[in-house]
Amino acid sequence: MVQKYQSPVRVYKHPFELVMAAYERRFPTCPLIPMFVDSDVVSEYKSEDGAVHVLERRCKLDVDAPRLLKRIAGVDYVYFIQKNSLNRRERTLQIEAYNETFSNRVIINELCCYTVHPENEDWTCFEQSASLDIKSFFGFESTVEKIAMKQYASSIKKGKEIIEYYLRELEEEGVTWVPRWTPPVSPAKTSATARPELPVSPAISIPTASTKESQSSKEASSLPGSLTEPVSGTPDDKLDADYIKRYLGDLTPLQESCLIRLRQWLQETHKGKIPKDEHILRFLRARDFNIDKAREILCQSLTWRKQHQVDYLLETWSAPQVLQDFYTGGWHHHDKDGRPLYVLRLGQMDTKGLVRALGEESLLRHVLSINEEGLRRCEENTKVFGRPISSWTCLVDLEGLNMRHLWRPGVKALLRIIEVVEANYPETLGRLLILRAPRVFPVLWTLVSPFIDENTRKKFLIYAGNDYQGPGGLVDYIDKEIIPDFLGGECMCEVPEGGLVPKSLYRTAEELENEDIRLWTETIYQSASVFKGAPHELLIEIIDASSVITWDFDVCKGDIVFNIFHSKRAPQPPKKDTLGAHGITSPGGNNVQLIDKSWLPGQDYSMVESPLICKEGESVQGSHVTRWPGFYILQWKFHSTPACAATNLPRVDDVLATLQVSSHKCKVMYYTEVLGSEDFRNACCDVQSLGSMTSLESSHSGFSQLSSATTSSSQSQSSSMISR
Repeated sequence: MVQKYQSPVRVYKHPFELVMAAYERRFPTCPLIPMFVDSDVVSEYKSEDGAVHVLERRCKLDVDAPRLLKRIAGVDYVYFIQKNSLNRRERTLQIEAYNETFSNRVIINELCCYTVHPENEDWTCFEQSASLDIKSFFGFESTVEKIAMKQYASSIKKGKEIIEYYLRELEEEGVTWVPRWTPPVSPAKTSATARPELPVSPAISIPTASTKESQSSKEASSLPGSLTEPVSGTPDDKLDADYIKRYLGDLTPLQESCLIRLRQWLQETHKGKIPKDEHILRFLRARDFNIDKAREILCQSLTWRKQHQVDYLLETWSAPQVLQDFYTGGWHHHDKDGRPLYVLRLGQMDTKGLVRALGEESLLRHVLSINEEGLRRCEENTKVFGRPISSWTCLVDLEGLNMRHLWRPGVKALLRIIEVVEANYPETLGRLLILRAPRVFPVLWTLVSPFIDENTRKKFLIYAGNDYQGPGGLVDYIDKEIIPDFLGGECMCEVPEGGLVPKSLYRTAEELENEDIRLWTETIYQSASVFKGAPHELLIEIIDASSVITWDFDVCKGDIVFNIFHSKRAPQPPKKDTLGAHGITSPGGNNVQLIDKSWLPGQDYSMVESPLICKEGESVQGSHVTRWPGFYILQWKFHSTPACAATNLPRVDDVLATLQVSSHKCKVMYYTEVLGSEDFRNACCDVQSLGSMTSLESSHSGFSQLSSATTSSSQSQSSSMISR
């Protein structure tokens, strides 16, 4: 609903010209308005007789909003455009203001007017009207509306006292009267062909068509390396106008010049395939046509593509069957602008299952193949629609998103994928429509958004609940006929529905490391063998109390007991120990023992977590908030099934279990991470500032909601969850 405001007429008992002198003192910044950080003049126009003065400013505001909301929005400041039209002849000042930031989500319009009082020409009247229309804002529309109205009311209240403050300041300086404008007595004689002065804008050196040819060598010499001398045999210095319109879109002369210069430099220095103009242009746009910055990231990307044979990915990559069955994404027609449309049902995707079954390498390779396919579809749509289409639209459905998607290794893999895509496919995302965002979404957004480029974040449209069905929703961007059936449309969408990846498809870290071509060198999981009499132990040093230790592990073979201990003294360096009575050494060095046999429980170390018995095939996630600094030891210990207490005869189940655990060996795959106390406290404040969206422990330990049992210890302030 559009909120409107109309102020009563405010009267200053001062002449119009003096009020204008006070008003000008509000710029470029105003200490009396702390949120008004700064302003820059964008354009300026003055009539020859000095009667009309039009000034356009870009104003920077620091809105008083919760820190989490700012992090979700991805901005620290909000920018407004303000246009002042002063007519000294008519003695009026018209002020128009509108928001530049989030203009596709929030529409703010403000009109103000200073005029002479109709009954007293030495007095000045002020009127003000404004409207606020919030179409969508990450699911926090009501919160934003309250913040906007609160700050607007505060600004209105201060407006009068600010003008009066500067009027007093002028009076203290001895300025109590400013002469009115009068027409020039003897206007300068001008020729009949003279034209009025045009608006003044910041000067930019733009080569014109007539001078481009003569300047090309000078422009080229500004580049390092081989471009320090004139270049011969280069392409035409001017691109064909039809070619630009057909394949590249609107380019200013300066942008066209940057494209030509960067292409010339690549042709003379780059050893390998020269990308198309559309591809070069994406990198230039990503760096606001700063040719040095664009050249740097483009060269890094070209090297990366060559190193990993990305140009041949579509021909060589074949998605494994598990991806075809459980990756809930696919291409689906195009949007109203002709951009290819990709649909991703993220809420239905088993992210942990895919990471465990495929590894990060295969997932990254699949995401890269999607991006390469997107580039190909953009070229096809350019030919079909007869105009340049250089980006695609992505529709992400979050129905079903819950805490299992905040599984930290999965989020970490997602962040690394984003990093690779941002570096090598800039300006390829035209619009991102996020639908049915649940309450847990802000937690995920807080983790992910810092890794997304600011220009990319501006293209995000986020709808909570069924907001996408109303005005300003999906129908504004996608034809009604192709809205997918699962979103209430009539078009059948062939994107897989997802589901849980069977654990039988999970692979060990060793298996995942045997990839032919590695795009990453580090792995998330480590594996360890646990033998009877030889537990596997992991040392974590904590400097600050209230830090959070998180863990995620799978019991691949056998049954184990998981413990956490605390010690004030540092254990001896990890050693390969002989395995108790068996007298054998752990294979591959993946069994580490830290607690010395001479240490006494309760004296040298103490248990801070109740023992947790984990069965073969279980997945365990949890966290522990540390109470003291020192050394914490995570221990995985062999678990022997106890005999039946009622009889000395062994049970059938016990005998079968003994036979299944050959050589008394268990195997676990684990991942751990430590969150600093400051980070944990900040997260607490962020979540509490917008209400309790979910438990803090859940959001930081990546609890899996695939599980069916939970064990927690309030005494040690920790939680664990078992996925069966």
